[in-house]
Amino acid sequence: MAGETTKDGATDRPVALVTGAGVGLGKAIALALAEAGYCAAVADKDSVGLDDVARDCAARGPAGQAVPLDVRDEDSIDACLSQVLGRFGRLDLLVNNAGVALHRPAASLTWSEWDTVLDVNLKGAFFMSQRFGDYLLRQERSGNIVNIASAHGIVALAERSAYGISKAGVIHLTKMLAVEWASRGIRVNAVAPGTVMTASRAEALRDPQALGRMLERIPTGRFPTAEEVARAVVYLASPAAASVTGHTLVLDGGTTVC
Repeated sequence: MAGETTKDGATDRPVALVTGAGVGLGKAIALALAEAGYCAAVADKDSVGLDDVARDCAARGPAGQAVPLDVRDEDSIDACLSQVLGRFGRLDLLVNNAGVALHRPAASLTWSEWDTVLDVNLKGAFFMSQRFGDYLLRQERSGNIVNIASAHGIVALAERSAYGISKAGVIHLTKMLAVEWASRGIRVNAVAPGTVMTASRAEALRDPQALGRMLERIPTGRFPTAEEVARAVVYLASPAAASVTGHTLVLDGGTTVC
């Protein structure tokens, strides 16, 4: 289905931009938003498969657009937002999903590894949000940001220091921007999943013993699915969550309450 356009060429459908949308969790979020009626702009540093995701979004919703993006680069961020606004004439929702993981003992962590993880997971999320928030403020528009955090940002796990610290920063970033922009109609929330069984994670957990050890830590005995995380994003961006801002919705099967 195709969205209608207004006199100035902008679509009358809400528009969402999902970073890190080429595979896995980001792809699932983009598809869920398309099904919920959003024009879905999908962005990723790796362009492989991104056009296919955009086509899948267009098949399920009003429209899809593939946009190159490196969240570590200011010019790339500005160019990405410019392309989305040029195509749709508006932007209503930003999902900061782009991220990198790292399994490394703290004593072995290098300076460059730290920079890579923090630059993508935290610095990238902040400046994507800053640029999007500036657009909304200048246009006097309401809007939503949903950040993808992690249960590792809430509880500690050995050999995940840089990743966990970056995601704890994302959770606090969510609170800080939510407070600053609440009066302007901009809501900022986060979703913090536990281990999500994506295709890449399934490959890494082919060892039954490793899989069993991970499942033993989860009270519900199962991993959250990418589709469950995607539905949480759709909820937080929806009018049903109009009074929710600065909140981190945890999807971890109860792991962080033990």
